[in-house]
Amino acid sequence: MAIFFDAQNKIFYLEGKNTTYAFGIHACGCLQHLYYGKKVGRDDLHYIAADGPSAFTLRSPEDKKTSYQHIWAEAPAYGRGDFREPMYAIRDEKGDRLSELVYVRHEILSEKPMPAGLPALREGETLVVELADKVHPFTVRLYYTVYDDLDAIARRVEYINNGESAMFLDRAFSFSVDLPRSDFDVITPYGAWAKEFQLDRTPIRHGVTEIGSKYGATSATTNPFLILAADGADEHRGEVYGFNLIFSGSFAMKAELSMMGTVRVLGGAPDFDFTWKLEKGECFPSPEVVMVYSDEGLNGMSHQFHDTYRRHLINPHYVHAKRPVLINSWEGAYFNFDNERLMRMIDGVKGTGVDMFVLDDGWFGARNGDKAGLGDWVVNEEKLKGGLKTVIDYTHAAGMKFGLWFEPEMVNPDSDLYRAHPDYAIHCPGHDPMLGRNQLVLDLTRADVRDYIVEAVSKVLRENEIDYVKWDFNRSVAENYSSHLPADRQMEFQYRFALGFFDLCERLVNGFPHIFFEGCSSGGARFDAGLMYYFPQIWTSDDTDAYMRTLIQYGASMIYPLSVHSCHVSACPNHQAKHTTPFATRADIAHLGATGYELDPAVISEEERAQIAEQVAAYHEMEDLVLEGDLYRLSSTANSNFFAEELVSKDKTKALLTAMRAIPIVNDEIRTVYPKGLDENMVYHIRELNIDLHGSTIMNAGLKLRFPNGDYASAVWHMEKV
Repeated sequence: MAIFFDAQNKIFYLEGKNTTYAFGIHACGCLQHLYYGKKVGRDDLHYIAADGPSAFTLRSPEDKKTSYQHIWAEAPAYGRGDFREPMYAIRDEKGDRLSELVYVRHEILSEKPMPAGLPALREGETLVVELADKVHPFTVRLYYTVYDDLDAIARRVEYINNGESAMFLDRAFSFSVDLPRSDFDVITPYGAWAKEFQLDRTPIRHGVTEIGSKYGATSATTNPFLILAADGADEHRGEVYGFNLIFSGSFAMKAELSMMGTVRVLGGAPDFDFTWKLEKGECFPSPEVVMVYSDEGLNGMSHQFHDTYRRHLINPHYVHAKRPVLINSWEGAYFNFDNERLMRMIDGVKGTGVDMFVLDDGWFGARNGDKAGLGDWVVNEEKLKGGLKTVIDYTHAAGMKFGLWFEPEMVNPDSDLYRAHPDYAIHCPGHDPMLGRNQLVLDLTRADVRDYIVEAVSKVLRENEIDYVKWDFNRSVAENYSSHLPADRQMEFQYRFALGFFDLCERLVNGFPHIFFEGCSSGGARFDAGLMYYFPQIWTSDDTDAYMRTLIQYGASMIYPLSVHSCHVSACPNHQAKHTTPFATRADIAHLGATGYELDPAVISEEERAQIAEQVAAYHEMEDLVLEGDLYRLSSTANSNFFAEELVSKDKTKALLTAMRAIPIVNDEIRTVYPKGLDENMVYHIRELNIDLHGSTIMNAGLKLRFPNGDYASAVWHMEKV
């Protein structure tokens, strides 16, 4: 069992492979956090809780020895003496905002109950603890899911109104955990379009460190993960705590260093522009958070997230399935294509091993640019004579599968849909709507709008032989208002929008289980664990430059497994960064994820076409490592001239090391890289050096990096058990 309750000492022990998470029932009735870290014995841990009041703290009226200011609460509230960030905030119709939760009951379930309308980890032993407010008819259920072969814990909360009158949630986070130490660095993501997943690492400061999104999606500006790394912890050593939300909408995550030297981490649904009205009997389910502890540095933390998501989040039908190696039409043709041009692109990769052609934006409605047509999912037969069937049949005759681009949540004002139903778009009466990329966002809080989207997209998918869908989302959600919500529910809008998106995914992805769906949002603006539940692959960034991708993919790999990263080889000079990188480098970096091509193969040289065939064969040789292997990040271009990552099979019989030097620097060319994760006693043949070495030798003596001449040169080493 992964969950154990000590009835005598009133302590819950949640035990992962190498981890213990423990909390108890305090004398005042609240749940008190006791310990989170490396696995310990099932001892009475109440001794470690320092909750005695000091000068000027507010004390409980029932127990003069109790001060909420010093209790490490599992479900902290505001208003009764704890001045740190609360997990939730309620308000009744009279304006009473005070709350105290006490333990009522618990149950341990062998099968995990899934939340309604939200993605979450599948399976796992689950503890459900019910708490009740002392005054209000208000219940909170805490869910903890634990896996005895992993070091990951999933948490979520249900907030329930048991009274006759409405109550309001002004904050409804998914978790809170207190750590009794302060020697942490906070690692958080930041970025922008074409520059996603950059990493900030700063010593935690007193007060609140916060990340969040107000974009209606998780956004390119940030991402819903927060990492606490103990002072001195690096990629391979030291204690690390990681927190990641399984959610695809606006969110908030916070870390607060208190005056007492403890750190509280909490987060979930956004707490800005958010209030949720709970009528009698209604329940608000929070998004799920995944928490990981590792004493083997950031790489150890990443291994736990990657393994957890591969085993319990990504669609099991696709998680280990070989990915399509595709050619996408976008950067090769943009909107300027007809049947003949698309056929030339297909002919350009015929026989190279590329096994899918994807027709991107521009195939529907009056879509000859980004100013018209969105929402009109009807084939533009002026561009595509004979409809999609002509191109699909040609693709199949070339031995390839066919994929198609959609942007289901959007509409152009210049479209038949908008002319017929302008009310379908998000708008607030009296305000002229704002455009982004010449488009508006459809109101997914409305069931009738979602029904239109599902039927319009489904019709295309039913009537054509489509194997793959690229689902894009190219502008942020603003002007948060729905004509179908009453005034006292308008601040529910962004959360309801996310729920509406998940409803679309449930109906379309599950409605067409034979179709492989890839998520996209102008690149990585909606690259998150919520999306991974539905889409086994996500376009990591619109920036396909190999150098920039070393930074972007490095940051994304902190939490998300490489099998989810969609990575393409593109033309040079690169369309975003304008760099010119060797064709081999572009492929080597793209192979650190699900690979493909983003160029016009009809205009490349015969030499490059031959290289595509070699690159596809090389990718297939290593694809099992991308899908299932352990990643070791060895060097980053964020702080050096070199990038290096290593993939190692679970049985340690096979490994691949990929490295890139950004620019040649005179008298600064000698570098040694030290691989990780090999079996010390196993002998490996290193193909590129034609030498056999013990794993201990490779890891401790290292490998000397040697690159071809020129900027952005790369090299690869294959290691396999002799």
